Amino acid sequence: MRKIASLCCLLALCGCAEHDPILPGVRTPIFDTQNIKILNTDVPNLPETIPVEDSSNCPYTQDSSNVIRDGDRKIFSGFPTNNSVASNQKPICKSGYVYAGLTTGEVIKVAPNSRKVMWIADVFRKSNMTGGASIVDIVAPLVINNGSVYAGGLGDAFCRIDAISGTKKWCTEIGTAVPFIVSNKVAFVVGTDNYLYAVRTSDGSVYWRTEVKQQAAPTYKNKIITVGEVKINAETGNIIQ
Repeated sequence: MRKIASLCCLLALCGCAEHDPILPGVRTPIFDTQNIKILNTDVPNLPETIPVEDSSNCPYTQDSSNVIRDGDRKIFSGFPTNNSVASNQKPICKSGYVYAGLTTGEVIKVAPNSRKVMWIADVFRKSNMTGGASIVDIVAPLVINNGSVYAGGLGDAFCRIDAISGTKKWCTEIGTAVPFIVSNKVAFVVGTDNYLYAVRTSDGSVYWRTEVKQQAAPTYKNKIITVGEVKINAETGNIIQ
């Protein structure tokens, strides 16, 4: 029976993995969330600049078949998918561990020396897997901020995950395919629905959302967010004419 269950998981791109995990390590269940909670309020106490952590010193590589390597040495092997999208996803390093987003919709934490999988967190809506053919790739770069991993993918999920335990703090139904910006109190995320979201990091609620013309990585300076050619007041979400 277990072989049959595992085969089902493979065909469903790990969609039934919350009941029968096929990857090692402690697993965080698929989240069950409500609709996006939009507060329609200003973002308080924004800084003038939000530093972007440099991840270029992480030496590990990752391929589209979810294999992570340290040079020629393989430290993690996931499962390839037939319906993934092209991306330049790369692992990030923090405190001696490697974190990566997979084309099967999971974020993993690996101890590179022992190759032990510390935890796996699913980053997609459960309903995205019912057909067994959804694209749930995590293509936006992961961000680690203040002890949490922030991850967004094509499975309609943007999540804050505890970096030590892998427990989800929250997830909200925002799909994203481009880099996002995270500060201590707010994350600015361009969704696959062509909206820019100001997500409150304490609980995943959204201060405001503003429609943008394209899905592009946002930049932040002097409390202004630029997405493509659109400039937006980061406090209010109003477009600057």
